[in-house]
Amino acid sequence: MRKIAMTSDNHFDVNQLDANELLTQQAAYLLAQHYTDYLIAGDLFNDFTASVAYVEALAKRLAPQCRVFFIAGNHDMVRGADFATLQSGVNGHYVHQKMIDFPGTNYVLIGNNGWYDYQFAQVPDKTAADFAQWKRAYWIDGVIEQPLSDRQRMELVLSDTAAKLAQAAAQHKQVLYMTHFVPQDAYISHVPRQPHWEMANALMGSPRLGALLSRYHVAYALFGHTHFKYPPRQIAGTTYFCRPVGYGTKRHYEWKFGTDFISEWQACLQTLVLE
Repeated sequence: MRKIAMTSDNHFDVNQLDANELLTQQAAYLLAQHYTDYLIAGDLFNDFTASVAYVEALAKRLAPQCRVFFIAGNHDMVRGADFATLQSGVNGHYVHQKMIDFPGTNYVLIGNNGWYDYQFAQVPDKTAADFAQWKRAYWIDGVIEQPLSDRQRMELVLSDTAAKLAQAAAQHKQVLYMTHFVPQDAYISHVPRQPHWEMANALMGSPRLGALLSRYHVAYALFGHTHFKYPPRQIAGTTYFCRPVGYGTKRHYEWKFGTDFISEWQACLQTLVLE
């Protein structure tokens, strides 16, 4: 049996938090609750090197009881890593384009950072060039280095995911899939007569990923990015988990369950037991 804790969008630096203090608090809680695996679906810091260092330090605190796995969200990609680094193995905790066994179960973890292809936007008059220009002007992703277009990057996500899902199916394994970006339109807010909102929706993810997860009968999927908190929801046979911690700043206050980070993190932490 595995008892899995799942989180996303902790945003330690944006929330102006003491990462060392939170590492101690998170480790103590995960150990006290007897978790065997802790999954982080992106956006720890606005710097990939800081995210890697945090995960490695946390994993040392939790070993050998609890393993830690993470992927990079768009904020993690802002500084500290180029595209080649993000596509590399990095370390044993970074599961982008990897498949990991959950010992004692018939489940595997498949991880992919994810990306977007503009298909969530309901603005048919806009072109790919329009979306790219808007991203560069208004969106944090505009500073992320990449040697290919957004749609090409999403094709990489889909091709690698399809290969890993086919491998899992051939091994008769059940899948827990972890990504950062949104895979289902049910999690996208469409606001009438708000074209700027739809431009943001273009950068949320891709419905093609959700269709792929359905095609391979994926049991569970974890993602973040939305900063909206949802209960677990089943769509086309897959149970989706999305309860990001989000921002607790004066300008953007998104915490719903607590007045400090650790209370909000505990309330947003989702648990999945695999047997």
